[in-house]
Amino acid sequence: MTVEAVVYTETGTRTYDDLRAAREATGTTWVHASDATTDEMERVADAFGIHLLAVEDVRNEVRPKTEEFDDHTFVLLKTATLRRGETTFREEIAVRSVGFFVGDDWLVTMSPEPVGAVERVWDMVVREEGRILRNGPDFATYRVADGIVDAYFDVLDQIEDQIEQVEEDVTTATDIETLETINNVRRELLSFRKLLWPSREAIGYLARGDPEQIQESTEKYYRDVYDHLVQLVDLTETYRDLASGARDIYLNSLSLSTNEVMKKLTVVATIVLPLTFVVGVYGMNFADSPYNMPELGWTYGYPAVMLGMLAVTVILVAYFRKSGYV
Repeated sequence: MTVEAVVYTETGTRTYDDLRAAREATGTTWVHASDATTDEMERVADAFGIHLLAVEDVRNEVRPKTEEFDDHTFVLLKTATLRRGETTFREEIAVRSVGFFVGDDWLVTMSPEPVGAVERVWDMVVREEGRILRNGPDFATYRVADGIVDAYFDVLDQIEDQIEQVEEDVTTATDIETLETINNVRRELLSFRKLLWPSREAIGYLARGDPEQIQESTEKYYRDVYDHLVQLVDLTETYRDLASGARDIYLNSLSLSTNEVMKKLTVVATIVLPLTFVVGVYGMNFADSPYNMPELGWTYGYPAVMLGMLAVTVILVAYFRKSGYV
């Protein structure tokens, strides 16, 4: 578990062990609670007057959102990575929650697990790159949110590679693994779409400058993140159409393959049908009757029937080839 606090002033940054002292210090405060336990999160919440229901939202599977409180704004976003599932070898979208509590001169970030986008910006602040906190806690929130959204493009790039591979496979293979891959891609895109839409709403709320903690000078940065999310939503819808198109191509290829098999079986059945009739007739073998078949007593009867059956077969095969069936 890690709970760290840093305060930025014009003279530089200073770390604090006492959360209340960091809260009351002059300057811009950032408390970073990464991989924190429930008790640690509640301790941070108590020091900054954060509602415990918001802390629960960070720990639980809650959709991204923005919510205003009396003295701060709560923003919940989720990171996304593509990794193998815990119960299957197929890849799936894995998400991690990140909570931002933005006050007038303080910022609290909470995450049940370490998040790369938060750690990178935190390291920059610790290295005293003052521009981040000098521009206010809302600007630091933007920098982290921008990193989270930029990582979404990497996920879509990986899904795009899968779609390209599927489009190549559906034209040459109709095995069940190809269909499973298509369905897996569709599930990934559906999960990603469920993540993007509420994220766009949450960032859009900030881009409009509705919360009083968002400075007018920072709104344009959030509008840039919002534009990226709009682009991501459009790309996701496009990839869903491509995946649906690949599935349709697969089903059509499967149908064509089945039709080819049925055509061959039909040709075989059509050839066998007259042969079955001939052998059925000559298989009755009635004897001692004036109506008996004369071929039964003919020396060359058997060879003649076999040649006749062969001739029927050759004629039918030639006919089907000329008609384009085989």
